[in-house]
Amino acid sequence: MNTTFHDIINSNKPVLIDFYATWCGPCQMLGPILKQVKDSLGDRVSIIKVDVDKNQELAAMQQVRGVPTMMLFQNGQQLWRQSGVLSKEEIIQVILDKSN
Repeated sequence: MNTTFHDIINSNKPVLIDFYATWCGPCQMLGPILKQVKDSLGDRVSIIKVDVDKNQELAAMQQVRGVPTMMLFQNGQQLWRQSGVLSKEEIIQVILDKSN
């Protein structure tokens, strides 16, 4: 069964989506940071990476103009969105502040 983007963001736990590209330098810097976020928060958050080159339709639907772009969803609602690289602490703070 295919899990759709809609299914993923409808989780009752926060879902951080990282729209990235393999050729993007800042995206490569963000990868290890997101791993640290996941290590810190564990099951309290899902982190999904979306390659914009392989998922152009989804990136267009979400109006992703630059990479990396991170979006935080919970129960189907977009709670936050930002382009660029943030620190582990900043990302964790956003997840804890925006999700309930």
